[in-house]
Amino acid sequence: MKLSVKNMVCPRCILVLNNELGNLNITPNKITLGELEIKETVDDELLIAIKNQIHQHGFEIIDDRKTVLVEKVKNTIIELIHSYENTKIKKKFSSIISEKLQIDYSYISTIFSLVQGVTIEKYIILQRIEKAKELLIYNELSLSEISDKLGYVNVQHLSTQFKKITGLTPSYFKKLKDNKRKAIDQL
Repeated sequence: MKLSVKNMVCPRCILVLNNELGNLNITPNKITLGELEIKETVDDELLIAIKNQIHQHGFEIIDDRKTVLVEKVKNTIIELIHSYENTKIKKKFSSIISEKLQIDYSYISTIFSLVQGVTIEKYIILQRIEKAKELLIYNELSLSEISDKLGYVNVQHLSTQFKKITGLTPSYFKKLKDNKRKAIDQL
């Protein structure tokens, strides 16, 4: 049985979910960002136990079709932007999302906006800026390299979006002692 899980944003989430299922003596077939596949038949009692066990870590089982679609979109965006691989984003996000989910982008965009209350484009910007903050704090890449890694056309585009979202320039943000970053699942 496949279950959709809300608020899974990183590989550590998969580990936590795996551990919590182990506490319930459940061996999952597969766990990926946003999805959990279990061999056992899940009756109402077991589903409630799973929900309670994972809720304490901020996860939630979702069964509404639209919410499941939104979680898949969010997980796709998070994987692209926050991937620890050294890949650069070269294609349009709309193309990547549509190809991965095998659904028309205009439909995805409409559902996302209705459920999330924010457009996919705005969500992508928030995720990119959060990743830019992380990379600025690490101080391993120049602003130009960060811009390129996150798929911006140029540094000015990144700087403009960064200032619009944070109220600070990237260079000023870098100098701050208390860099205010947000959790990925809170964006």
